[in-house]
Amino acid sequence: MRSDINNDIRGRTLFILIGCEMSGQYKENKKILIRTVTGGRKCGCHFKLRAKPIVGGEGWMMNLICGSHNHELVKSLVGHPYAGRLTKDEKIIMADMTKSMGKPRNILLMLKEHNVNSHTTIKQIYNARNSYYSFIRGSNTKMQQQTKLLKRDQYIH
Repeated sequence: MRSDINNDIRGRTLFILIGCEMSGQYKENKKILIRTVTGGRKCGCHFKLRAKPIVGGEGWMMNLICGSHNHELVKSLVGHPYAGRLTKDEKIIMADMTKSMGKPRNILLMLKEHNVNSHTTIKQIYNARNSYYSFIRGSNTKMQQQTKLLKRDQYIH
């Protein structure tokens, strides 16, 4: 949470509230009628830290609001969405290999060769490919895109 908008309200200062990513509760999707067994990261962790700039302008003052976690800290970042995200170069490699019909496991192996410290998982590759396909398709549905490609390649008259 950030408060970096200076709107000239007396007594309002700039601050940043830092909390554990596992704070809060899991919100279930109400559109899905069939209940599925799913889990989430959220476990109601109370850890919070508040930071605000020092009046002189050099540095920040940190204030610990709650310093305890109600869960074990992770030992590895493998599978973490932030640590496993793809860089711009990796997205280009993924797009090129997707165009040439490369399999997701081969894409992952290629990315691991380029960056040994990568924490990307196969699920993140599938998600990146899906978003790439959606980007190519634009506002068309899958069927509209298929029909467009068939007309373009003159399979349909």
